[in-house]
Amino acid sequence: MANERIILGIDPGTTIMGFGLIKVVNKKMEFVQLNELILNKYDDHYMKLKVIFERTIELIETHHPDEIAIEAPFFGKNVQSMLKLGRAQGVAMAAGLSRQIPITEYEPKKIKMAITGNGNATKEQVAKMLQQLLGLKELPKNLDSTDGLAAAVCHFFNSGKVVGTKSYSGWDAFVKQNSPLTPKGGNSLSIDVPNKRKK
Repeated sequence: MANERIILGIDPGTTIMGFGLIKVVNKKMEFVQLNELILNKYDDHYMKLKVIFERTIELIETHHPDEIAIEAPFFGKNVQSMLKLGRAQGVAMAAGLSRQIPITEYEPKKIKMAITGNGNATKEQVAKMLQQLLGLKELPKNLDSTDGLAAAVCHFFNSGKVVGTKSYSGWDAFVKQNSPLTPKGGNSLSIDVPNKRKK
């Protein structure tokens, strides 16, 4: 029986959110899907977060990914934009964590480096390399979906390596790594996490 796993890559955004899926069969990756969620038609920021959560859950329930790779927000000068982007990422992560799917964050430069060998590559360069790697016939008009796909491919390339990224296997792991109230070696909040999720 072939060893298979599905990786969902997410590029968080509050205007456009990119998603990409690959299947790994016997250590070879195959393209499954790339898509984008257009959010600028919603005026209310909280409605955008609701839509991000629901769409991520829908992708999870349709494709049953074994792992999620998500692009970490980059640090910019506009604090409000960073806050909104962080919320979008958090909502997508919450969707995955609610289904007990392991999540790994990658810095944008790490993703670009993994795909092109250049941490300062443009979106277009990343998209073109993905097109070659996965045999894509054409590229989408907006490259946010290829950024999501790039996160998934980056995760495939880094599987089994220690790459200095953050990984979470569920709510319990997320709380342990992110709660400022948690003493070292201890856990201030206990959450029962089932080992297996239903597919």
